[in-house]
Amino acid sequence: MTANQIIIFSVLASALALFVWNRIRFDLVALLALLAVAVAGIVPTDRLFDGFGHPAVVTVAAVLVISQGLVNGGVVDRLARLLGKVGHRPTLQVLMLTSVVALCSGFINNVGALALLMPVAVWMSREAGRSPSVLLMPLAFGSLLGGTMTLIGTPPNIIIASYREAGSFGMFDFAPVGVAITLAGIGFITLIGWRLTPRRGKADDGGKLFSVGDYVTELRVPEDSSHAGATLHNLLTGADAEEDVVVLALIRDGKRNLAPTTFSVLRGGDLLLVEAGTDALQEFLDKTQLELANVAGAEEDEADDPEGDGDSADEPEEPALAEGDVRLLEAVIAPESVLIGQTANRLNLREQRGLNIVAVARQGQRLEKRLGDIRFQSGDILLVQGHEQTLRATLQNLGCLPLAERGLRFGQERSGLLSGGLFLAAITLIVAGWLSPPVALVACAVVMVLTGVLSHQEAYRAIDWPVIVLLAAMIPVGQALESTGAASLIASWMLELGSGSEPWLVISIVLAGTMLLSNVVNNAAAAILVAPIALSIASQLNVSSDALLMAVAIGASCAFLTPVGHQSNALVMEPGGYRFGDYWRLGLPLSVIVTLVATPLILMVWV
Repeated sequence: MTANQIIIFSVLASALALFVWNRIRFDLVALLALLAVAVAGIVPTDRLFDGFGHPAVVTVAAVLVISQGLVNGGVVDRLARLLGKVGHRPTLQVLMLTSVVALCSGFINNVGALALLMPVAVWMSREAGRSPSVLLMPLAFGSLLGGTMTLIGTPPNIIIASYREAGSFGMFDFAPVGVAITLAGIGFITLIGWRLTPRRGKADDGGKLFSVGDYVTELRVPEDSSHAGATLHNLLTGADAEEDVVVLALIRDGKRNLAPTTFSVLRGGDLLLVEAGTDALQEFLDKTQLELANVAGAEEDEADDPEGDGDSADEPEEPALAEGDVRLLEAVIAPESVLIGQTANRLNLREQRGLNIVAVARQGQRLEKRLGDIRFQSGDILLVQGHEQTLRATLQNLGCLPLAERGLRFGQERSGLLSGGLFLAAITLIVAGWLSPPVALVACAVVMVLTGVLSHQEAYRAIDWPVIVLLAAMIPVGQALESTGAASLIASWMLELGSGSEPWLVISIVLAGTMLLSNVVNNAAAAILVAPIALSIASQLNVSSDALLMAVAIGASCAFLTPVGHQSNALVMEPGGYRFGDYWRLGLPLSVIVTLVATPLILMVWV
């Protein structure tokens, strides 16, 4: 073993350890690995940052922009709308959800497809009176399966295509194997797999995670109040209650103004609909000298229901907090959200974003702490109130995904025919061989921006920059693995393990090994690291390199065993109430099925 091989093995071992440790962001780990091989002199300085201009990196960025354009056009919404008509049978719901998300994931970013259909799955679960855990894990796994069907379905496919010795794989070269494992996977999940998912969370026959009515109170501004003539901002800051008391509505002369701006000027006699816990409300009343407006109503209710059993005919319903252009929406905090580790007090979301955080839930339960003191975590579910024209854009900027709205509503359809037409044109140009995938897809993304399908701000926000940095940094590291001879050395060890002769056994080992690796590190990083090894194995075994590369592509995309294996798995963890060890119950048999189906097909098509 040479000195350079020892160095590259040490760098990769350290990087893998940091990936698994998951305390440092994966893009920073990749940059550290890149700098390490540069300092060691393994990668020349003038080639160090070639990865940022690599066709695979550019293609991934373009696909992310195009995915957002298709979302803006309402293309996926039209498919999702059909799901509301499938009824309440769990088998049919699982079949339709996994099929639609797999189809969408074949052509747009699979995390984007999952994010669009998560609200539908949660809504369907609640309408059927079941826990969302029944549908969300199958939905996430369906998005991973669907990504294997096309060149642009998932970043590993784009990366593997760039390693092909006989020119890049075509748009649908992945389809023979990808479609087969997708159909087999969906069939298993529909007939058996969904029954293996844990039943977490409460099945609430159409109810909601948050019972807002228990925390909402009407307060009156007295005619002689010192706050009459002052702004709502002054009222809240003067009482030190900016995040502990949420003003949901201002009622004046019988007219309800939901989610009022903090610059609203108060008048004597105004009613404020506020959400607060018992302690915070009492403290707020003591400091502001506002009056409870519903005390008399409460006394009347008690008189109507003297037994105290809650059966009064006039029992008040949960207040309407969403009407007109004001929406009440549940959203999940994504792993890369800027909210993680922050508190509502520090972010000042009401003042700066016009966003009311009404409640926070974690591990299936509403948090009872003061809102302003809650330090947000990845996977937390927020109940937020805001104006429709800014609410979804604000959530996107904050790194939150809409989960379920009070009353399911689908996004606005903007330029559906235009966005769909541009995408189909790009696919046609690629399939016909007139343009390479990077050129055609970048052109499609640029035209989408020029025609107003999405703004340039939306285009930049759509790009998952940590993934782009990861790819750009790891590509030179993967090339160093090959140039130092380390890939050939690993290939020799693997051939000895696989007896060195049977192609089917070697393909199975490469596929399963990549699959295991992608369950603990980012799937794109797994593809970059294993691809050079696969090429060396193919050379030493004297078989088609395409077969080994296809095995790497399938293995890297099928991370079903852990929530950290893919962002889709992580996104459903909190809404579904899953634990780390829940994923293998469905993921392990699904991984076995993928291996059993993919191996003979790879041999049949590519050897």
